Amino acid sequence: MADQPHDRGRQGRCEALNAPADIIAAIATPPGRGGIGVVRISGKNLRSVAEPLLGRLPAPRRAVRTAFLGRGGKPIDEGIALYFAAPASYTGEDVLELQGHGGPVVLQMLLRRCVELGARLAEPGEFTRRAFINDRLDLAQAEAVADLIEAATETAARCALRSLRGEFSAVIEALVQQLLELRLLVEATLDFPEEEIDALDRENARTRLAQLRAGVDEALERGRRGSVLRTGLQVVLAGQPNVGKSSLLNRLAGEELAIVTEIPGTTRDAVRQTIQVEGVPMNIIDTAGLRETADKVEALGISRAWEAISKADVLLLVVEASIGITAGDREIMARLPRSLARVIVFNKIDLGADEPHVELEGAETHVFLSARTGSGVEELRRTLLALAGWQPGGEDSFMARERHLQALAKAGECLARAETQMRAIELFAEELRLAHRELGAITGEFTADDLLGEIFSRFCVGK
Repeated sequence: MADQPHDRGRQGRCEALNAPADIIAAIATPPGRGGIGVVRISGKNLRSVAEPLLGRLPAPRRAVRTAFLGRGGKPIDEGIALYFAAPASYTGEDVLELQGHGGPVVLQMLLRRCVELGARLAEPGEFTRRAFINDRLDLAQAEAVADLIEAATETAARCALRSLRGEFSAVIEALVQQLLELRLLVEATLDFPEEEIDALDRENARTRLAQLRAGVDEALERGRRGSVLRTGLQVVLAGQPNVGKSSLLNRLAGEELAIVTEIPGTTRDAVRQTIQVEGVPMNIIDTAGLRETADKVEALGISRAWEAISKADVLLLVVEASIGITAGDREIMARLPRSLARVIVFNKIDLGADEPHVELEGAETHVFLSARTGSGVEELRRTLLALAGWQPGGEDSFMARERHLQALAKAGECLARAETQMRAIELFAEELRLAHRELGAITGEFTADDLLGEIFSRFCVGK
């Protein structure tokens, strides 16, 4: 068979990757000036770099104030040196961190000195990639490092930290263990039919399989809820001119971002603002009023509005409550992608007798509010959260990436097919094997090297 269920651990990554032997270095702090700047070095036997640079290799895990020496022993800077001996370091290799003054010139001089002493410039994400290769992190944890750095809200940061600490990986590992036990039972029946091994208990297998499918479905649901914390919800405000789109953007953002006048066509270009609702980032885009116009500048803004709509997750079509949905609004809706979630916002209820409320009209949600007074805006926020799939208490979600969701979905499909093949034990075993590979790809047990290159290339340099 292609892979035996007991061939586990890090076999997949060891076959695809060789532990690097060279030394890498990078500036690990953001570009620009700051009080402190950090140069990070990782590799085997850093004594060849440390002794000419610092005069000696510091004792492990002890901060040492020292001069950073250039060629000929002339100081470049002075600061703190920290040495972490392998394997008890971030990368699993020897790591040396040099904390100096945070000016870009002095940091570049220090980095250039490291290269003179035999290091090479690190590629994006290479420190974390080495941590993965050396079993310091699994692949899901490594991706959580980037998610934590890029978190746009406190909720997203907490969710990413849980994944970094291994909570997501532990759930996947528990599913893999259940699957492994079922595979072992099936493989024994296949490999040793002449031995005195009890026949596969189909009812027991069916129960195990049902538990597995439920676990995968739950993990997928938690992953889908958490994925919105990474990407945010793309929300576009659209509608005809002078219906209050810019006022609604200002109300949602809590500040005067867009110019508001009674003159139709005031908004010529998209105005973007990221807000957070219960920790969920939402990228709100206010667009030019959608109408026929001879004004070339306004026409360009309208063209960009349709471009923004084509990339949106949710469209808020703003109309005046006293007028309702007009023929022009229906023309707009007829041009919308069918898959686009849409909310009809009936604005300016303060000018009539309507109260703030929400109505469901088939696949559409109607929200009645006043952007001027703020009445009903909270109902709109709750509607957006529901469309994002976010639920109260959703912080138990996983900071899942699209590849995690695809792997969980494919594993679920394999298990569903397995249930239909229980009497054909060879086919049953094959579907279980495929499900195992999908789950293993999440943590890196089975991972192609080109996928690793794509994942780590999106990291910042120095991490």
